Amino acid sequence: MTEMVHGSIPAQTGEPVLSRWWRTVDRWTISSVLLLVAIGLLLALASSPPLATRNHLPPFYYFQRHAVFAAVSVSVMLFVSMRSPETIRRWAVLGFAIGFVLLLALPFVGTDLGKGATRWLNLRVITLQPSEFIKPCLAVTAGWLLAAGQDLNAPPGRLMSLGVTLATVGLLVIQPDFGQSALVLFGWGAMYFVSGASIVIILGLAGAVVGGGVVAYSASEHFARRIDAFLSSEIDARSQIGYATSAIQEGGLWGMGVGEGQVKWQLPDAHTDFVIAVAAEEYGFILVAFIIMLYATICLRALVRLTRERDPFIRMAGTGLAAMISAQAMINMGVAVRLLPAKGMTLPFISQGGSSLLAMGLMTGMLLALTRSRPQGEIGEILQTRGR
Repeated sequence: MTEMVHGSIPAQTGEPVLSRWWRTVDRWTISSVLLLVAIGLLLALASSPPLATRNHLPPFYYFQRHAVFAAVSVSVMLFVSMRSPETIRRWAVLGFAIGFVLLLALPFVGTDLGKGATRWLNLRVITLQPSEFIKPCLAVTAGWLLAAGQDLNAPPGRLMSLGVTLATVGLLVIQPDFGQSALVLFGWGAMYFVSGASIVIILGLAGAVVGGGVVAYSASEHFARRIDAFLSSEIDARSQIGYATSAIQEGGLWGMGVGEGQVKWQLPDAHTDFVIAVAAEEYGFILVAFIIMLYATICLRALVRLTRERDPFIRMAGTGLAAMISAQAMINMGVAVRLLPAKGMTLPFISQGGSSLLAMGLMTGMLLALTRSRPQGEIGEILQTRGR
């Protein structure tokens, strides 16, 4: 009956690992990710040659680099998705510890790459952004602490979860990286809500976040400048937002045509933060709508599967991961159309950037691992048993 209702086939005893994985994993999510990666490669062909020209490199240098990282990202996603929830939890706790140490070290050994924020570690072969990798590890670690706090005679899991989240946010603010800070807080808030938190407490936490934003506006010139630009009634046509807005308007419904866009020559971050403007200008609203649909599919498929899960750790950690992926996509696209202040955040699986692609592969792999169908893993069976 479960198979007929939910469309999943329980794994058989002694079944090969790959066969069991294929039967239990969410293939809709995998298909959506692969389509996003393909779109990212298509847009990299359009947006990377101008960057290579400015840096006196071969025309397709950045495209080839992006293709390599995209392939590794998909490989990481598939490999991690085959792990058990227990393995995901252990890896996440270890990864969070390592990521936290790297964030502590950034003010001393990090670099800003000329962007005014110390967010990267220069490892010569690759520039690593620890904040990208700590996000999925924090979501799983915080979800584990929240779930552990629900047991009888358990430690204060909610307080501990909040503590590690605020400590991470504090280190991100120092960089400064307010976009990642907001994303981490949103993910934790979604998990806290799922854990059964009082709406009064949630509203109180939201008020605290607003208060923190006011303090940041007063204390950080970098943050205040972005907020002022966002609230201004006029848009500087030569600013990044101005170019992006104009490109989206020029694209219309069907776009200007492949290779006909100009925003990629005008924006220094057309291949990362404003890649959606390149998509809208050359391929129109049709491609943008398709991209939004793919992100919605990933989020909704995960949430639907998590509602059937009886393990509170899986429900909360999975919710945090799904919330972070969807929120990051919304923030990136919201900035491009001036619905949100500039954040400097990549579009998952589409924007170029090694750290972003690898971390997103890790995050989605964890989500796939946690949302795999498991025998007797659905909360509906518990409710049916209790009703007898």
